[in-house]
Amino acid sequence: MAHFYSAAWPVFAPPLTTTAPVIFAFHGYPGVIHDLVHGRQAHDRFHVRGYLEEGTTTTPFDMVVLNKISRLHLCLDVMRYVPDMIESNADLAAHCIGLLREHEAYIRAHFDDLPAIKDWVWSERTAPSL
Repeated sequence: MAHFYSAAWPVFAPPLTTTAPVIFAFHGYPGVIHDLVHGRQAHDRFHVRGYLEEGTTTTPFDMVVLNKISRLHLCLDVMRYVPDMIESNADLAAHCIGLLREHEAYIRAHFDDLPAIKDWVWSERTAPSL
């Protein structure tokens, strides 16, 4: 596929369908993506998360939390925008919200990320983890 900025809409759109919600985690300003999809078919289904100029000198995970692009925020977004998903996954939503609250309290007290966040590594485990 061509680079997103240069892709013609017929090239860009098919993998995304015209009805499914699209959550776009962008390492830039969300307005850039909104400008690119504005006026396109069903553009309101695009939910862009990106740099909000939130945060200061802090930890890596806290920066993504402050900008609302952490894996917890994205998980909540999926449940929010996929029909009926949040109702059938209320425990997961509560878990994500609880972890965000725990993170906020911990980082203010210790000036460091939660150990479960900081020490997390990718594994082949099939059970959900942080």
